[in-house]
Amino acid sequence: MEKNQRAWSHLLVTVFLTGFATLMVAPAITDVTMFALCPGSDECSLAIYLSGFQQAVIGIGTALMLPIIGNLSDQYGRKALLTLPMTLSIIPSAILACNRTTNYFYAYFAFKILTAMICQGSINCLALAYLADTVSYHQRASAFGILAGVTSGSYLCGTLAARFLSTGSAFQVATFVSLFALVYMRIFLEESIPAEQAEGITQPILSEGEEDVSWKDENAPAKMSAFKKIPSPWDVICLLRNSPSLAQAAVVAFFNYLGEGGMESSSMYYLKARFHFNKNQFAELMLISGILATISQLFLMPLLVSRIGDGRLLSIGLFVSCVYAFLYSIAYNFGWKDIFMQVPYVATALTTVMVFAPPSLQSIASKQAGPRDQGKAQGCISGVSSLANIIGPLIFSPLTALFLSEEAPFHFPGFSIICIAITLMIAFVQSLMIDRAPSNTDGENNSNSTEA
Repeated sequence: MEKNQRAWSHLLVTVFLTGFATLMVAPAITDVTMFALCPGSDECSLAIYLSGFQQAVIGIGTALMLPIIGNLSDQYGRKALLTLPMTLSIIPSAILACNRTTNYFYAYFAFKILTAMICQGSINCLALAYLADTVSYHQRASAFGILAGVTSGSYLCGTLAARFLSTGSAFQVATFVSLFALVYMRIFLEESIPAEQAEGITQPILSEGEEDVSWKDENAPAKMSAFKKIPSPWDVICLLRNSPSLAQAAVVAFFNYLGEGGMESSSMYYLKARFHFNKNQFAELMLISGILATISQLFLMPLLVSRIGDGRLLSIGLFVSCVYAFLYSIAYNFGWKDIFMQVPYVATALTTVMVFAPPSLQSIASKQAGPRDQGKAQGCISGVSSLANIIGPLIFSPLTALFLSEEAPFHFPGFSIICIAITLMIAFVQSLMIDRAPSNTDGENNSNSTEA
């Protein structure tokens, strides 16, 4: 138990440092993009389209890569797979740490797309699988909530640092912290896969055991064994077909992240164009959100999940997310312009409940997989989420640009945001059905069924 607690602490420190480095530069990205593409302007359709394009391409890459990374971590270990995304994530920040002119921005833009295909979501996916390796079935929802709380804490500290650092300094500090996190992880984090599972964990998930041994003669190409370890889309389909609850969780994840992806690609430009928000105001919103999310996930969620369950907590979080998007969409359009500057701050208070949804969803997914399939299950949900992030920006970024322009078919600047609210409502309705689906409480049986 003491060994597990020490491993958890090193994992949480690693997650905190990587989140801190990533989120420190988030408030500045909008201003950097606008300065590089449309200097001196508060409206820039090119920036909105490029942001949406970037999210869509990254989504395609992560949708393909996350199931592979999760599955390979089941075979080669969480620590080995964590090294790759943590190394690659240093490159984009290092570019903007050098300069933020137009040429450097386009270099950042290209490297961000390439590296984020592997990095975005993979550290969280592997951290969840790591916790599932070392935490009992009944404590996973609380453990995932604590992990989410630490992530929110890094969000809070990163945005607080962004509030007081200049743009150039923020990218320099983020680069250093990313390097430190990588070194810390390699030195202190222990592998979570038990030694007695080492041989089985390195076998192909869908292999037939002894057939693979007999097949290894002098005529069999050596590359075939490694290639068979790469999961195919059919592996994911089999996993979803064998677990109705996991399939329903995947549907919820799709619509939830469809809405979140649209919100991420549109909301900052919406606030920038209509109400001239700047880096400091974005940082203030993120700071409020981070404080509330950290307190809620670290202290409130562990108390609630033991009483009402992760299924109900998921539904509550999704419903409040709908209310959040709805408030954003209607505030300006119904004559609240004079007080609109306060509405985002009031709506951000709903973060206290909204943050229940992701760890609850991940807990449900974790309970549908055996001990040797945790990476595969988390990679599956993360891949579906990334697929939603492909579609979300493609839908909502052009819609936002259209209704913020003078060519809008009717006057409703927040129309794209209310469409996001409808998408989140679909996720909420679907989440109400998860508790009625058969729940697999025997992880090992489920693992065996997916390997058959």
